[in-house]
Amino acid sequence: MRLAIFADIHANRQAFSACLDAARARGAERIVCLGDVVGYGADPEWAVDTVMQLVGDGAIAVLGNHDCAIGSPSETMNAAAQAAIEWTRGRLSVPQRRFLAELPLTMHEDDRLYVHSEASNPSRWRYVRSTQDAARSLEATGTHVTFCGHIHQPALYSMSSAAKMTSFIPATDVPVQLLGGRRWLAVLGSVGQPRDGNPAAAFAMFDTNSREITYCRAPYDVEAAADRIRANGLPPWLADRLLVGK
Repeated sequence: MRLAIFADIHANRQAFSACLDAARARGAERIVCLGDVVGYGADPEWAVDTVMQLVGDGAIAVLGNHDCAIGSPSETMNAAAQAAIEWTRGRLSVPQRRFLAELPLTMHEDDRLYVHSEASNPSRWRYVRSTQDAARSLEATGTHVTFCGHIHQPALYSMSSAAKMTSFIPATDVPVQLLGGRRWLAVLGSVGQPRDGNPAAAFAMFDTNSREITYCRAPYDVEAAADRIRANGLPPWLADRLLVGK
């Protein structure tokens, strides 16, 4: 089965639309959303409705920290992120907020684990920034592959049977076979707010038969997404960073 895996959509309608179109063109048979449907971007209603419909059609979705913050004022963020969350709360309907609140922290499917941040303590929302962080996550689960997001930068980690770690930044459109002798942590880039210097939206395709993962980019109308942020009175920095992928 060909999985299309998305993380950190962040209410960016233009980016998520481009990624969905690109994934379907690549033969996606199932959708996986790794959290943070909302936050930062200017189209939270559309983003939540779209993910709700996808889940209704058989997609998997897990909870992200921005999704959690909609119903949990105790979640603390930087000023720009907090302003976007408060604005988003006023835009979402009761059913939309309920959908986000009921998303699970993790989902297991066959030999795969889906989580927003990392597996050792998903509700702490820790970033995977190093092999040490990746090892902590991998040691917390016995699955062959863990898929996560949260950091908005693509990376691929693996652990051997002797607990030796490897890591690298995967090249776009170059399939990588996730060999069975190792366990893997695939960190996805962001759909709606890339932070690796490339403004194009990021997602991944995973073939469950060949165990090949391909990191993908989808160019989209970044200016339109930025204009939507400014037009809705959200912090201008949230628009500016989209243009440079930071």
